[in-house]
Amino acid sequence: MNLDEYLAADATTLAELVNKGEVTSEALQALAKARADQVNPDINAVIDWWPVPDTAEAAGAPFNGVPFLIKDLVLHTDHADCEMGSRIAAGVRFPYDTDLMKAFRSTGLQTLGRTTTPEMGYNATTEAVHYGATKNPWDLTRSSGGSSGGSAAAVAAGIVPVAHANDGGGSIRIPAACCGLVGLKPTRGRTPTGPDSHDPLNGLGIEFAVSRTVRDSAGLLDAVQGPGLGDGYIIAPPERPYLDAITQPCRPLKIAVTNKTYNGRNIAQEVGTGLEETIALLESLGHTVIEAAPQFDYNAFLDATHIIWTGFVAHAVTGLSAMTQRPASREFLEATTLACYEEGHKWSAQDLLHALDINNMVSRQVAPFFNDYDLLLSPVLSELPLKLGELNADDDSLSARDWTEKVFSYAAFTGLFNTTGQPGISLPLARTGNGLPIGMHFAGRMGDEATLLQLAAQLEQAAPWPLTAPM
Repeated sequence: MNLDEYLAADATTLAELVNKGEVTSEALQALAKARADQVNPDINAVIDWWPVPDTAEAAGAPFNGVPFLIKDLVLHTDHADCEMGSRIAAGVRFPYDTDLMKAFRSTGLQTLGRTTTPEMGYNATTEAVHYGATKNPWDLTRSSGGSSGGSAAAVAAGIVPVAHANDGGGSIRIPAACCGLVGLKPTRGRTPTGPDSHDPLNGLGIEFAVSRTVRDSAGLLDAVQGPGLGDGYIIAPPERPYLDAITQPCRPLKIAVTNKTYNGRNIAQEVGTGLEETIALLESLGHTVIEAAPQFDYNAFLDATHIIWTGFVAHAVTGLSAMTQRPASREFLEATTLACYEEGHKWSAQDLLHALDINNMVSRQVAPFFNDYDLLLSPVLSELPLKLGELNADDDSLSARDWTEKVFSYAAFTGLFNTTGQPGISLPLARTGNGLPIGMHFAGRMGDEATLLQLAAQLEQAAPWPLTAPM
């Protein structure tokens, strides 16, 4: 296999070739490293490269021998640093695998390194002071998204076909949109989050991956879904494997669509054009698309999100400071992280419980909407991927509240479904005139990733997207 053939193959194809003996995992690792050597100096997505993968080959496994990368946040492996994009955590290492890391190993994926993330994951771009900016492979002047921007850039640039990602407000779907990938945020509880947490970000966080094809996302979810020991959420397993589901025709769906953010703002013109093209594509495939959106208390939602995120930052920084003996200061933290840390320390237990009450209320307000519609369509972002530097977490002029509003103003459509726990997917269904991807977001009913993936497979066949950026 040569590099062009490697770039043209998804993870499923590569594993089939390994399992048939037509290519070795060592050959795939060499191709991944060759591609990383070509493009990583330009995009700055991979921060560690491990010369020997940490997973033995598993003959017959669904992703046997496939090169893989993990994001430097939450998930970790027993032999590598997990620095969370922060100088305060430099050199931090945990002596065990997380449950999802164990699940990834069991699929035969060959983990070759770790990818960049913004500090503590609290940014919709990946431009940590600790690592430097990660650039979008489609336009090196623009953001790769966040907080899984390193993983998304690495996949879009062809270093690996699939990479770990996680999502506490859009962090799988935002970089997937920026980089032209499939970004599935599963239902809360679908993938394991232990042993460090059973309830990441008080229910907002979920772990999974970004990929280039729908079948890779479906097959990987089949392989890793299910609870870990001690997980606080155990949800019903899918009725049938997701890979089976996507081989079945997608029934005609009733899809709601909104072209305004949940606080009533208009979207950028090119994003709106992409949304209209997506609506036309859906209607041509026999789906009914109706303008409608769930009604909920947006200001209360943002208040709760702010309390939970700043409380998380305060808790995480406090723990890391104790581990590393580095103070929570501007020497080791970006400006907005320090502001969130300081504000998070002001919240009481009553404040957190009030935020959780709000999230419960918002979930109850949104859920009935999906009795009337199968899915909700919107853009992922209200704007095109930002120019590098526009979402600057190291800006001393911003308060913690300013930062929350700035992040969620840009990532305007995704965070709601972290609050409700419903699944959502970003698909690269639109592009600007110069080829920059524009992601479209579909949200589904609780526990119903199958419908999202069936529609995604239908759209992928009807309007296929490029697998890699032309670097």
